[in-house]
Amino acid sequence: MNVIRLKNWRYVMRELLKNKHALVLMAPYFILFAVFTIIPVGMSLVLSFTQYNLLEMPRWVGWDNYAHLFVADDVFLIALKNTFLFAVITGPISYIACFIFAWLINELPPKIRAVLTLILYAPSIAGNTYLIWQTLFSSDSYGYMNSFLMKWGVIMEPIQWLQDPRYMLPILMMVQLWLSLGTSFLAFIAGLQNVDRTLYEAGAIDGIRNRWQELWFITLPSMRPQLMFGAVIQITSAFAVAEISIYMIGFPSVDYAAHTIVTHLVDYGTIRFQMGYASAIATVLFAIMMGTNMITQKLLRKVGD
Repeated sequence: MNVIRLKNWRYVMRELLKNKHALVLMAPYFILFAVFTIIPVGMSLVLSFTQYNLLEMPRWVGWDNYAHLFVADDVFLIALKNTFLFAVITGPISYIACFIFAWLINELPPKIRAVLTLILYAPSIAGNTYLIWQTLFSSDSYGYMNSFLMKWGVIMEPIQWLQDPRYMLPILMMVQLWLSLGTSFLAFIAGLQNVDRTLYEAGAIDGIRNRWQELWFITLPSMRPQLMFGAVIQITSAFAVAEISIYMIGFPSVDYAAHTIVTHLVDYGTIRFQMGYASAIATVLFAIMMGTNMITQKLLRKVGD
């Protein structure tokens, strides 16, 4: 066993020396990645087992933060439920919608495709987008939605869209879906453009007869890197919903109806300054994202099988 390990070590060292120029070129990226990503994540993980308020030295409390989070913190459980609802509903829908839009637009002539691509990507780059939705769902009779429904006799008095817990979450999901049709859509367009056209000719010879078979056996397997990139973007945006809730609904929302894990993290991290507890919330969110990412990778490996 020791002889095998020694041979493996020598092989690794030989490969490192052989590729030393590439390692030198990649070193700045790895250093920055370690300083700004790996070290902060590691520090947050350690702090999650402490009680730390920025004024006193951290005090080790073990698993107390996690126990309090899942047993005694009712607001966190509400935030967990809302976040999973966001992820389960908006994540898959926006991911599939991005691909369908990209697939359909890719068939159009280049000029029309460029215009439609810009239109679909515009929500992601538009500033102050929440103002549009706040105006649409304004609580008075001058709000577009209330005005439209009252004009057609559907309702008799204005609805408090952004203050009523029954409507908060569906409205936020709608806005999140609208905002998420951006980066993944561009990645899918790029992936569709780079599929080798000769594969379709080879597929036709091998027995592929329709567009659905082309999509499943040729297009999707050729786009695995872009599909993975889009999945990571959608997972991140679905689980990290916070800004649209804070800016549209306010903070905290009525009955915590629009509270998410990230808004709970903002509450304890930047308002109460309970950094140990906030780190525990961040660690739970990180673990959920990692688990979802691993499941998604396994599912994407089956594409085209």
